[in-house]
Amino acid sequence: MRSRFAQQGSSFLQDIAPAPTEGPAAPVKGARQINWTIAIGVFLGVLAFVSPFRFLTLGLASSALTLIALSTFLTLRRAKVARVQRSDLEVISDFIRQDATPSIVANPDGRIKAANPSAVRRYDLQAHATLAGVLQGAFANPGGVLFRLQTRAVATGSAQEDVFTRAGHIRLCVHAVTSDSFVWRIEHVTERAAPKTAQEGHQLPMIMVGRTDAILFMNDAARMLIGSRVKGLDRMFTKLPVVPGLVTEVSTTDGPRDVLIAEVKAGVARRALYLLPPPDQTMIESAPQTEVQQQGWQAFQDLPVPLIKVAPDGRVQSFNRLATRLIGVSLTEDAHLGQLMEGLGRSISDWIKDTMAGRMVQKSEFLRLKRTDQEVFVQVVLNRITDDGKPALIAVLHDATELKTLEAQFVQSQKMQAIGQLAGGVAHDFNNLLTAISGHCDLLLLRHDQADPDYGDLIQINQNANRAASLVGQLLAFSRKQTLRLETIDMRDTLADLTHLLNRLVGEKITLTLSHDPVLKPVRADKRQLEQVLMNLVVNARDAMPAGGEIRIVTEYVDLTEPLERDRVSVPAGSYVSVQVSDDGEGIPADKMQKVFEPFYTTKRTGEGTGLGLSTAYGIIKQSSGFIFVDSVVGEGTTFILYLPVYETKAPKAAAQATPRALPATSTEDGVILLVEDEAPVRAFASRALRLRGYTVLEADSAETALKTLEDDTLSIDVFVTDVVMPGMDGPSWVREALKERPDVRVVFVSGYAEDSFGEEQTKIPNSVFLPKPFSLTDLTETVQSQLH
Repeated sequence: MRSRFAQQGSSFLQDIAPAPTEGPAAPVKGARQINWTIAIGVFLGVLAFVSPFRFLTLGLASSALTLIALSTFLTLRRAKVARVQRSDLEVISDFIRQDATPSIVANPDGRIKAANPSAVRRYDLQAHATLAGVLQGAFANPGGVLFRLQTRAVATGSAQEDVFTRAGHIRLCVHAVTSDSFVWRIEHVTERAAPKTAQEGHQLPMIMVGRTDAILFMNDAARMLIGSRVKGLDRMFTKLPVVPGLVTEVSTTDGPRDVLIAEVKAGVARRALYLLPPPDQTMIESAPQTEVQQQGWQAFQDLPVPLIKVAPDGRVQSFNRLATRLIGVSLTEDAHLGQLMEGLGRSISDWIKDTMAGRMVQKSEFLRLKRTDQEVFVQVVLNRITDDGKPALIAVLHDATELKTLEAQFVQSQKMQAIGQLAGGVAHDFNNLLTAISGHCDLLLLRHDQADPDYGDLIQINQNANRAASLVGQLLAFSRKQTLRLETIDMRDTLADLTHLLNRLVGEKITLTLSHDPVLKPVRADKRQLEQVLMNLVVNARDAMPAGGEIRIVTEYVDLTEPLERDRVSVPAGSYVSVQVSDDGEGIPADKMQKVFEPFYTTKRTGEGTGLGLSTAYGIIKQSSGFIFVDSVVGEGTTFILYLPVYETKAPKAAAQATPRALPATSTEDGVILLVEDEAPVRAFASRALRLRGYTVLEADSAETALKTLEDDTLSIDVFVTDVVMPGMDGPSWVREALKERPDVRVVFVSGYAEDSFGEEQTKIPNSVFLPKPFSLTDLTETVQSQLH
């Protein structure tokens, strides 16, 4: 019985024991619980005194004494805790009393325990018992902000957060000083911080935007306009994307507002957006009307966006400094907008009339400025305004040169890709025809000597077939789809071999002079294609001087210690051979300089040029890992500059030197050739050509037929001669399958497509070479012979 009462008493004491971190009402509640404990102890003592049972008397007396002792202990401990809390609160209050910033001491529940004089003067603490109630009128949902800060303070000791409101900028700081006390500082930044300069006090609202439309920075004017700090354009603007020069609606704490957007580049992947007053509103609302009328258009002079004021008839009435810098000296008052820009697709006057009448369908237009020094594109937005009761227009301009340049480059790349695909497809079929024509012509020439009457006709057929092959090569050149035969070239020897032909091309009125660097180093290129580039440049120089003149070809060794930046191209540092072709002709206008390398673009009259010369040269040089540039001055001449990388050759060691093995001089050979070609005329020519050289030829019109032929294990094959692109299984696929059983057979791939279209597949096949179409009888037999030997 006694132990049971003791256990019940201990449990009861644990339930009524106060926690040390309770709020202000805890002492009162704890005191009441202690009083009840004493009362229960006294009651048990009385029962023990009057009880007739001795064992019950002892138990009740023991429980009564225990309750009275514990109550006395709890009373003393609570008094000590209260003294410590009062002492701590007095120390904190003394510490914050002289602080000019409003400071409040609160318990974990947010109940105010103390405040400094600054907080008493600032807030009505008599009407609010909690900190959330005090801040209720300062910003929305203070409870959530206070809970978030207090949680961070419990974990780290302190926390701080800035809150932007309509009234200004509030900075909340909290420090956890004891287990049941937090000191809150409420700093009104806008009241204390004054603008550093007069200019900062009257700044325009500006935001800094990053690559993903994230707002990286907002100045004070922008924060005051929006009413808070936002982190993304989607939270500020009601409609995206944001178009510079248009009046756009922004969301503010006071409701939606219209602003005029001005954009300024602010570095890589960054842009500064200025939020300007719309044109039809008074810029300075607080200024007297007479002052605004005196300022007039001058108020827009310092705005960071080009602006032009235009009359309803299209005449320029006024403009700011940035507009002058963008358009140039041609921008003057009374100048018509149509005299400054072009490329609208319709009359500028009609565009202005539609804007004035409110019939404008597209708000912004991309136009080209009529500048003679450079090519500049602008994005123009027209906005209607009323000035002194008269209608007018505000033209907001944005430099779109870089955008249009990128667009032109993209269109050009699409054009080149389309032409390259077309050229590749045409070249395949056309080269098959040329192979059959030139091949059978070679077979006929074997049976006719120069005394034969038909010999001249056969030579003409052969030469015209070669000219047709060169035309296909030109199509592949500017689309960079041709197969280059790279070799080590000395530019002095190449130009020496070309001198006679070039002198015939330029004629008698023009003088051709050559100048070479004595320390010129070799380059790696296709000699035939490089000769074509030089001929194209010389012919263009000749056509630029119809009255005669001088063409100068200068070669130099150039060692670039750092990258060469020009024409949006970076030439890497290294050693180059420079070839300059200069003339004294009419020159190329600046607005046409960027188009000279485009296919089918020519400055010559109709019928005098195809527009393939310079585009072919560009494709060949780029495919040779080189660079080509053009410099021209109207009336003085043009210079084309080629940069070809130097080919660093390594001298072979003496032990590794060996004399090349000479091919047999006999006209016949031995060997078994498996010829796989789906084009019957090409297969017939190749088969006859190889049999004339003494080879045994097995023919197949498809890859499947070739594999069926190879099923005969007794058949010995020395060389596979196969087309690459065929119906069904292609050349590399069937060859890989055949080499599993015959790994020692060598392979000759032939194709009308460029080698790089399947170069990766060929590199995986050992002992294979490539022979491009059209090929001659000699080309075919020599290639097969080299594979056999």
